Amino acid sequence: MTNLNWIEAFVQAQAAELDASHNTQLAYIRDLKDFSEWLAQNKVTFATATRDHVEGYLIHCTAQGLAKTTRARRLSSIKQLYRFTFEEGLREDNPALQIKGPGRDKRLPKTLSEQDVDRLLQAAKTFGRNKHDQLRNTCLLELLYATGMRVTELVSLPISAVRGDPRLILIRGKGGKERMVPLSSSARTALAEWIKTWDKKQDLARAKGLHVSPFLFPSSGKSGHLTRIRFYVLIKDLAAAAGVMPDLVTPHTLRHAFATHLLANGADLRSIQTLLGHADVATTEIYTHVLDERLKELVLDHHPLSKKR
Repeated sequence: MTNLNWIEAFVQAQAAELDASHNTQLAYIRDLKDFSEWLAQNKVTFATATRDHVEGYLIHCTAQGLAKTTRARRLSSIKQLYRFTFEEGLREDNPALQIKGPGRDKRLPKTLSEQDVDRLLQAAKTFGRNKHDQLRNTCLLELLYATGMRVTELVSLPISAVRGDPRLILIRGKGGKERMVPLSSSARTALAEWIKTWDKKQDLARAKGLHVSPFLFPSSGKSGHLTRIRFYVLIKDLAAAAGVMPDLVTPHTLRHAFATHLLANGADLRSIQTLLGHADVATTEIYTHVLDERLKELVLDHHPLSKKR
C-alpha cells in the first residue's frame, strides 16, 4: 500500500467508526500528506518510518516556525494513523506510541461582556437588507447565545429540530454525540418569528416545484445551509453596526460568552459541560480562570486601596 492508500483507509475508518466530520477528515488528510511528503524526501514510507523519523519530522515542523497547536495536532494525526495501522495489522509496531507532543500554551478564551452581547442582539433586529434578513440574523444570534452551540451545529440545524415552539432542542455535536439544550424565552420568540418567514418562503418554492430545504438557515450553496464562513463575515459586520469591536466578536466568542455568563450567574461546571458538549470537564474548567481574571480586574479597578496606590 502507498502512503496515500494508508491515508485513505485511515480517514474512511474515522468517518465510519467515529463519525468524524468532513472538516476533521480534511484536517487529517492535510496533516498526513505533509508528513508523507517529508518522509518521501527522506526516502521513507509510512510502512518503514521509525520513531526517529517521526521525531525528525516534528523537529522539521518546529524549524518551520509552526505554532505549538499546529505541531500538537500533526503529532495527534500521526499517532492516530499508526494506532489504526497497528490495529489493522498493517504494521507490527507503533513508532509514534511513546512520543510526547509539544503541549499547548494555556490561553484564556476571548469572551464578551453581557453589555456587548446585548448590543449585538439589539443590532441584529435591524441589521440586514430586508425584514427577511433581519429576522434570520436575530434568530441566529439569539440561538447562539441561548445555547452556546458550535457554529457548525448552528448553521446546519435541521428545521425538524425546532418545530413546535420547543423548550429544549436536540443538537448533534462532535462525533455524532447528541445533547439537549434549553431555549430562553427571547430565543423562542425569535425562532417562532423566523419559522413563519421560513415557511412562507419554502411554500413558494414548493408551489414552483423547487426543492424545499431541510435546514433552518437554508442557502443556495453546495451545503444547502448557511456556511460557517458566511456567518463569520456576517457577525463581524453586525459587530461594527452594534458599536462592538469586530476583532472581539466571532461565533466562538459568543459560545465563550454563553459559558462565562452562566458561570458568573451561579451555574455549576457540570451543567455547563453538558450544555457545551464537552467530553471532559477539564475543558470546561478554563472558564473558571476567565472568571478569576474578571474578578481581579474588578478589584483592581474599583477597590479604594487600589485607586490610592
